[in-house]
Amino acid sequence: MRERRPARQRRQAREFESFVAGTAGRLLHAAALLTGEPASRPAPAAEELLTYALARTYAVWDRLRGDDPYVRVREEMAARFARTARRHRGPRGGLTGRLSPQQRLVLVLRLHEGEAEEQTAAQLGLPTERVHALCLRALAELRSRPPAGGSDRPGRPDQTDRPDQPDRTDRPDARPQPAGP
Repeated sequence: MRERRPARQRRQAREFESFVAGTAGRLLHAAALLTGEPASRPAPAAEELLTYALARTYAVWDRLRGDDPYVRVREEMAARFARTARRHRGPRGGLTGRLSPQQRLVLVLRLHEGEAEEQTAAQLGLPTERVHALCLRALAELRSRPPAGGSDRPGRPDQTDRPDQPDRTDRPDARPQPAGP
């Protein structure tokens, strides 16, 4: 019986590592949206939130028994974020940084993760109408003005960094122009 336990632990570790390798990028992006930190720079609060959720999921890995571990990590992140929301108030420079923590949580669960209003409401312990209103208010806030600190998308130059270069990536017909004399 002694030899079976280490083998099971090794199998669990391999499965978990494979899961993390496949989902870490998306989960970190969701965590950065939750914390309101820019995704283009190191996001220590997002990394801490994700690490906490992954550790909690690893602790119950054998008991998941067919449940989706991604859903478990997402639920752990949402619960932890909701408990520590006061740490994430105020503008943070990311795409969702100017939203309230509750608006961020609803927006990430509804739009980024694709959860239904009813599921989001049940997970957060809110009425469905409140979730709907928070989502609409968050979207209106995001549409009302550009993000603070410029673009949050990696690989795309911030407009404030190079004002002399127009952004041609939004046009589908944009082609590099040859340099003139």
